[in-house]
This record gives sequence, structure tokens and C-alpha cells, in this order.
Amino acid sequence: MYFFACLSGSLSMNVIIFSVGSVAIGFYLGYVVRRMVARKQLGSAEGKIEKLLEEAEKKSQDSVLTAKKQAVEILEQAKKKEDEREQQIMRNEQRLEKREDVIDQKTEEIEQAKKLLEQKVEEVKKIRLESEETRQRELDRLEKIAGLSKEQAKSILLQLTEEENRGALAERIAKIEREGNAEIEKRAKNIMTSVIQKYAGSHSVEVVTTTVSIPSDEVKGRIIGREGRNIKALEKLTGVEIIVDDTPEAVVISGFDPVRREIARITLEKLIGDGRIHPTRIEEAYEFAKKEIDNKIKEAGEAATYDLGVAGLDPKLVYLIGRLRYRTSYGQNVLLHSLEVAHLSGALAAELGADVTIAKKAGLLHDIGKAVDHEIQGTHIEIGIKILERFNMPKEVIDAMKSHHEDYPFETPESFIVAAADAISASRPGARKDTLEKYLKRLEELEATANSFDGVERTYAIQAGREIRVFVKPEAVDDLGALKLAREIADKIEQDLKYPGEIKVNVLRETRSVEYAR
Repeated sequence: MYFFACLSGSLSMNVIIFSVGSVAIGFYLGYVVRRMVARKQLGSAEGKIEKLLEEAEKKSQDSVLTAKKQAVEILEQAKKKEDEREQQIMRNEQRLEKREDVIDQKTEEIEQAKKLLEQKVEEVKKIRLESEETRQRELDRLEKIAGLSKEQAKSILLQLTEEENRGALAERIAKIEREGNAEIEKRAKNIMTSVIQKYAGSHSVEVVTTTVSIPSDEVKGRIIGREGRNIKALEKLTGVEIIVDDTPEAVVISGFDPVRREIARITLEKLIGDGRIHPTRIEEAYEFAKKEIDNKIKEAGEAATYDLGVAGLDPKLVYLIGRLRYRTSYGQNVLLHSLEVAHLSGALAAELGADVTIAKKAGLLHDIGKAVDHEIQGTHIEIGIKILERFNMPKEVIDAMKSHHEDYPFETPESFIVAAADAISASRPGARKDTLEKYLKRLEELEATANSFDGVERTYAIQAGREIRVFVKPEAVDDLGALKLAREIADKIEQDLKYPGEIKVNVLRETRSVEYAR
């Protein structure tokens, strides 16, 4: 029993020892195997790294080669472009040289042609002089042979012609008288009288002053302003003379231009109504007055066309008709004159069986050129024809209006009618005054003379033409230049114009600086 027990214990111990040894051997073998596997894997990774490095180096070399190749290509392209540019420059230089040669050649040809023309001109002058001398010699020879001078021969020839045709002329005169010349004249007078009775317009002549009523004489002091600054600003802007005298509750505006007088009147009335009168407010009222005049011109044109029943006119043409409201001819208002001519033309056309619409339009538009004749060169008839052609007016209307001063031949019955109506309107007693027209023309010539100088901004004739105020551009004319300009204007007026007494030339130069505080 004991033996078996000992044997059993000994076996258990051996088993334990064997197990421990087996585990130790297993750990060792596992460590060895794992180390071998790790070395193998490490060797594999190092191989991969070396392979990757080799590939990277190869790619790097390839990239370098590619970059070098591209750089070489870029350099070659740049060199090629540079060569092309140099060739283009050389071609341009050659072309310019050829052009210069051609220009030099043409210049030389022109000079030669000029010399040739000058020679021909001299030859023509010489031939003309010789022809005149030859002609005069022949005339002298003929006068010597005939024993008569040129004027005597001409007189004899006319006398013979008159004697030969005297019988025919007498017979024709008798025939006209037999056909009832007296009856025709009587009928024409009856028609004219009837037409004039149908329309009797105003003959009133516009004057060159306008009176503005004021609420009290205290306002006169405010209009004048401290040291006259307000009235000076008014006169400078409007171009008229403001007369503040002893006339109770009234201020007089004097000026030959109706538009300026009306602008000054509206400006003054607005300032008086507002109560604030100072240079800044005067400028604001002046701008308002100019817009108001523009509206009045439109209204006047529209009222004229409505009064005559003339429709379909261009708005710009209607505006030009309205401008005639502020235009006078020999003291007669041109718009009223045009309306009168239109009414008379329509009545005459109705009596004679002509076209009433064409006659009315031609009568209304016969003086349309006077709306802008102070801005455009030419007679008012030529300007009027151009205006009507621009606005596509019918040819019949243009033909009817262009002959009213007999500058163009009468082509239609309406042209005779418009001319007759114009003569009736202009020759009626009290319609026109030559003296006023000459006075206005003299003032316009004064302003035009001063405006012809460089640096002049605007000119106003005042004091019935005894003074002109010339406003110059301060940046173009200095103080010394203003003195010189006044003398030059005075000299030119003395040379070119005729006037009674003396004219004061007042050159004004004003510098204004404006800045804003924000």
C-alpha cells in the first residue's frame, strides 16, 4: 500500500514536471518561430521599401527628364516666337519705308502739280488780260468806224425796237382793257374787303418796357439790396435794366428782348411774393422763370394751332411756333401776325376756291424761320424752308409759304394768297413801326459785336443802347485782359456801327468759389 502510494506520488510529480517542461519548451519554440516569422516579415518590408525607393528614384529621374524636355520645348517655342516677332517687325519697318517712299513721291508730285497749276493760272490771267485788251481794241475800232459810242448804239437799237413793236403793244393793251380789266380789279377789291372784315386782329405795338406792381414802396429797398447787390444780381442774370424810381408801387423793367423782359418779370414777381430777396434766392427764382417761359412757349404754340384748327403738327414745330410769341418784326408781334395771315389766307382761299387747309398752314408757318433766325445764318425764308423740310411738311405748304416776299416764283394759287394776306396784315395802319425795328436791330448788333470776342460769356445792351454789359469767363480773361477787351470792343463798335452819342462798354469779371461742408 505504501509502495503504491509512493509510486503514485512519484508519478504525479513526474507528470507535473513533464507538463511544466512541455510548456516551457512550447514557449521557447513559439518564441523561436515567432522571431523567425518576424525576421521574414521584416526582410519582406525592407525589400518592399527598397523596391519603392528604387521606383521613386526612377520616377524622379523620369520627372526630371520630362521637365528638362518641357523646358527645352518652351525655350524653343519662345525662341521661335521671338524670331517671328523680329520678322514681323522687319516686315513692318519695310512696309513703313515703302509708305514713306510713296508719300515722298506723292508730295513731290503734288508740288510739281502745284507749280504747274500756278503756271496755268498765270497763263490764264495773261490770256484774260490779252482778251480784254483785244475786246477793248475791237470796241474802239467799231466805235470809230460807226462814229457812235457803245451807249449811243444801244440807245438807237432800243429806240428802233420800240418803234417796230409799238403797234403790237398798243393793240395788246387795248385787248386787255376790252376783256374787263376794270371789272377784275373791282372784284379783287371786293374779295379783299370782305376778307379783312371777317378778321380784324389787334394792331397794338409792343413796347420795350414792362411794369411790375409791388405791394408797397418798402419792397423797393429790398429789391435794391445792401449796396445794390440784389438789383445787380437781377440785372446780371436777366440781361435787362431794373428801374426803381419815384413811381408809386411800381418797378419798371426795360429791355429790347421780350423773352428777357418776361423772365425778369416772372423772377421779380416770384421774389416779391416770397418776400425773401437775396442773390441765392434770385438765382433760384430766375431758373424757375426760365422753366415757366418754356411752358408758356409750348402753351402759345398749342393755342395757335387749336385756334386755327390745324392738327397733326410735330410737337417740336409747335414749340417753334410758340417762340414767335416773343419775337417782333417792325414792332409787330410775329405770332399774332402769323395767326392773322393764317386766318386771312383761309378766308381768301375759301372765296377763291383754293385749298383752305394748305393756305392756313402756309400762313401760320410763313415766318417760322424768324423763331431761330438769330441763331442760324440765312434769311428767315431759307431757314423756314429747311425747318419745314426737316419736319416733313407737304411740298404744297412749302411752295405756298416761300414766295410771300417774292424771293421765289409763285407756283400755286395758295402762294399768291399767302403773299396777299401777309401784305394785308403788315400794311394795316398801326401794325408796324420802322423806327422801333431799327432801334431793336441796333441793340442786337451791339450785343453781337461784343459776343464776337474770345472769352466773352454773354452781353446785354441796356440804357436804350447807351451801355453794354459784357460778362467774361474769369478763367479765360484776367483783370488786365478785361481792360484790354473793353478797349477792343469800343474800337470795333466805333468802326463797324453807326450810333448817336456815345456807348459805355462795361466789362465785368467775377470769380466765384463754391464748397460744401458735409
